[in-house]
Amino acid sequence: MFTPQQRSALRDQLVAEARADDRITGLAFTGSAASGGEDEWSDIDLYLGLAEGADQSAVLADWTSRMYAEHDCVAHTDLRVRGTTYRVFFLASTLQVDLAFAPAAEFGPLGPAFQVVFGQPLEQPVPSPLGAMGLVGMGWLYALHARSSIMRGRGWQAEYMISGLRDQILMLACLRHDLPAGHGRGYHQLPPAVLRPLEATLVRAIDPAELDRALGAAIGAFLDEVAAVDDALASRLSGPLRELSLAT
Repeated sequence: MFTPQQRSALRDQLVAEARADDRITGLAFTGSAASGGEDEWSDIDLYLGLAEGADQSAVLADWTSRMYAEHDCVAHTDLRVRGTTYRVFFLASTLQVDLAFAPAAEFGPLGPAFQVVFGQPLEQPVPSPLGAMGLVGMGWLYALHARSSIMRGRGWQAEYMISGLRDQILMLACLRHDLPAGHGRGYHQLPPAVLRPLEATLVRAIDPAELDRALGAAIGAFLDEVAAVDDALASRLSGPLRELSLAT
């Protein structure tokens, strides 16, 4: 297990290596280090801006080789947003290191957690998060697919759909309480009065009766959150959604 001191030392080393790489013209801290929320479990998040004309594939290959050869990396995976590749490294110490390699035109903040270390950031179009009505739409879709999965005898798929419905409920609750809704970041800050009833939506066994019970609990909680967004819509959804479960 890594220590905060080891994490800080590695981050400083990676910053120094970025400064020495003339293919990298900008670097920013993102994540918890940039937002003031870093704790002993936090990972390293660096956003690297590449020089105009730099070969992104070559930079990725060089930095990846270094992470394995010098920093005891055991695996990595990629996420891609526009032209930026987020390469996520898993070290033997259990430390996660997220390195974003952005083309010159994409070096800039996509959110508030962006602390420039060097380089000149450019203004970026900020992606619109899925709003309340989008979450509502995803919620009733998950409910429909949960019912069909139960009826088809696909218990594990049903559990997946019920969990997806619960996530929409929690994200709607986060929006209502002005908390971060993405990736479960605000869930733990929701009031107990919101979270406690949602324990009934947890699937405790993969059998039809239990899946139906959990779906019924989730539908009830979902309709409560929809009513806070659009009471008329909640009324229209109530009848059809409650027909999906014998438990409602």
